[in-house]
Amino acid sequence: MDERIDYQLRNGVAYVRLNRPDKRNALDWDSFKAIVSAQKAIAKDRRVRAVVLSGAGEDFCSGLDVKSVLGKPRQALGLLAKWWPGRANLAQRVSTGWRDLPVPVIAVLHGRIWGGGLQIALGADFRIVSPDGDLSVMEGKWGLIPDMGGSLALRELMAADHALWLAMTAERIGAERALELGLVTEVCDDPEARAREMVDTLLACSPDALAAVKGLFREHNLPGRGRLLAAETWRQCKVLMGRNQRIATARAQGKEREFAPRRGW
Repeated sequence: MDERIDYQLRNGVAYVRLNRPDKRNALDWDSFKAIVSAQKAIAKDRRVRAVVLSGAGEDFCSGLDVKSVLGKPRQALGLLAKWWPGRANLAQRVSTGWRDLPVPVIAVLHGRIWGGGLQIALGADFRIVSPDGDLSVMEGKWGLIPDMGGSLALRELMAADHALWLAMTAERIGAERALELGLVTEVCDDPEARAREMVDTLLACSPDALAAVKGLFREHNLPGRGRLLAAETWRQCKVLMGRNQRIATARAQGKEREFAPRRGW
């Protein structure tokens, strides 16, 4: 396990903490690999009854470490690469991997929950956020689309118009607004304490029943998971090859640039 993830198993509960606080837990290549490694370890260990996912420091996760990842084109392509269109790539697995685990996953959220950080949280079954939570589908700021599998949860949790608005505009919303929209499960002053209460309740239930219920909801909630994951990757690749993504990046950095005419889709 990479040092970017703090992983502990205590009394049947896997505690997974994003551990890059000096970078606001921004996601670089090694962060993606470490998160997926933690997911694999949990999937193999039948002692695990529940997962609590959190972030060290001031923020849960501020999103992609843009300078690190986009500054290394091979790594950026490695995040998007996949052998089969409908399968999750590395970027998507940091979100979908939590959905695929046969145990309940609780995300404890605080501070910035932006971009990739929000998509990781959307992979959890429950999201408990502190009142200072600041949430955003931040990819739109950089002229990108959300391509880490979070679209699966967005279309399940929210009305389509609200989901579209957040994904298109990268608008930042507070914890209470996120609760109104269905993006989070609860807002509370001490989300870690609330997560412990939820874990105690879950540990009193049959692990087989919990796994069966989660599988039922995840596998049969909405059709077309494979098509959506394939569409995310294809559209993101097309966006990345266009001029407007580079222009959006410049604008996000405070440079005055006019967008080029829209590409044909």
